[in-house]
Amino acid sequence: MTERLFVEEFRSKLVAWLDEHDLTPPPGDHSLDAHQVQHSRVLRALYDAGWMRWGWPESAGGLGGPMILRAIVGEEVVGRRLDEPGPYSMLEVLTPTIIDYARPELAAEMVPKLLSGKETWCQGFSEPGSGSDLASLTTRATQRAANTWVVTGQKVWTSFAQYASRCVLLTRTGAPGTPNHESITAFFVDLDTPGITVSPLRTMHGVDEFCEVYFDDVEVPADRMLGNVGDGWQLAMDLLPYERSTCFWQRIAYLYSRLDALIDEVKAELGPAADADLGAAYLALHTLRCRSRATQLRLADGQKLGPDTSIDKVLLAGAEQQLYDIVRDLLPGAVELDDTPWRTEFLYSRAASIYGGTAEVQRNIISRRLLDLGKE
Repeated sequence: MTERLFVEEFRSKLVAWLDEHDLTPPPGDHSLDAHQVQHSRVLRALYDAGWMRWGWPESAGGLGGPMILRAIVGEEVVGRRLDEPGPYSMLEVLTPTIIDYARPELAAEMVPKLLSGKETWCQGFSEPGSGSDLASLTTRATQRAANTWVVTGQKVWTSFAQYASRCVLLTRTGAPGTPNHESITAFFVDLDTPGITVSPLRTMHGVDEFCEVYFDDVEVPADRMLGNVGDGWQLAMDLLPYERSTCFWQRIAYLYSRLDALIDEVKAELGPAADADLGAAYLALHTLRCRSRATQLRLADGQKLGPDTSIDKVLLAGAEQQLYDIVRDLLPGAVELDDTPWRTEFLYSRAASIYGGTAEVQRNIISRRLLDLGKE
């Protein structure tokens, strides 16, 4: 059987399995706590049935197969609204990092815990003074003994840290004068370690998705280092493209589902008058999906993702914000006056051009590293 036929058969069997097993979220509770419970429930069912293990290496508890299988599972699960794109996306961001940089024994132990929903992890990168300028981070790790490092500092905008068991953490370890990019080291930190404080942040869309995380003389075993001393910058550069590859595939499915919901809500009342706006939203999403599909295929072919994924990020931000701008135009008052999911999602969409790297930074990367237009 060719890989293409295998992938098509995989999707067909997954769809049939999802049709037979009701994983619909319980009605009524749309809180972040409820989303987290549902996330764990869905992952457990998918893992026990084998679906969540496909596309991951056998050395880390997976079943092997092309990585595109993971994209298909995410697309079906999030597109059906069985899980939210935010919690689900952390699988695609953090699992490859642990597989690539952790000791093989640690990856084999930890990855199944994440994929099965037993644990949630978070990503400790951004700081109050170093968001897009990641190389300027100040959280410091100092070696206390041969087998112990001590971490002190603060992270912010750490998604779902209040639910997380562990954190992929970037720290500064280089001596004064060491170039920024060469003095960053990553650790895999247990968040129940003494000295760690997690404080959720209430955002304008009314959800405590992000957190501040404080590290006060936190002891981390040396065998929890990811890679070697000074490998943190390369780890970050390898991780960030994953935020814009398979991770985006499921968010696109989510946005398509919201476009379908918008169409159902407005077509009966507005009819052809809404066609132009709805068509524009569809075209933006379709363009994004075509670009993201090409990224999935490059990843499936074993290619290393790099600055080219900045194009995916710019397209996602534009499509997401355009969709919710159209919601505001076609559903007067739904955003400004009504307490509906549309209001929450519209407010969240305003951050689409900021999270995962601002649109300005992404355009600079495209102009300098892809188009060779120079720094001016």
